[in-house]
Amino acid sequence: MTKVKMCGIKREEDIFAVNEIRPDYIGFIFFAKSKRYVSPKQADILKKLLDKNIKTVGVFVDEDINTVAKLLNCGTIDVAQLHGNEDDEYIIRLKAETNKPIIKAFRILSEQDAEYAQKSIADMILLDAGAGDGKVFDWSLVQKVKRPYFLAGGLNPENVRDALQKIQPYALDVSSGIETGGLKDAEKMKIFMDIVRKEEKE
Repeated sequence: MTKVKMCGIKREEDIFAVNEIRPDYIGFIFFAKSKRYVSPKQADILKKLLDKNIKTVGVFVDEDINTVAKLLNCGTIDVAQLHGNEDDEYIIRLKAETNKPIIKAFRILSEQDAEYAQKSIADMILLDAGAGDGKVFDWSLVQKVKRPYFLAGGLNPENVRDALQKIQPYALDVSSGIETGGLKDAEKMKIFMDIVRKEEKE
């Protein structure tokens, strides 16, 4: 069963929506320049409202290792997703501070980028078109990736079936594709999940 991560959750009504449709992961963005930014305090409040079976992912961009480790170790987030220039040394140091899983995001512009991502020492990898800009990349570039990966970049209810049929990723990471006017749209979230579940059954 393909996993689903709904990223950029920032309101109580977003939590109520995901509790209804039960994706596998939700994402809190701790990058201050993002329009979907939440503070650690806000994330902690939202986490307490969240269904216990849904894992929380914290999205960071070149954040201080101690800050990331603290949010992991206190339970605000279950997984760290690194979206900046964090290298293997950074990941090793973070792993020394926590036993929680780490996702490293990679921008895929060529097959070489995909090969490089595949060699990451992170627990999981995320393949994206860019820095969370909601654009789709050429999925044929990742067909040789053997390890499980999160597919991100421009996913929405209109193209998710195509993604599942073409490349069968371990997980789908969606954000802007389930929004209306820059805010999460409960109806679009439900439609996205329904399509994924229906596709898995066929």
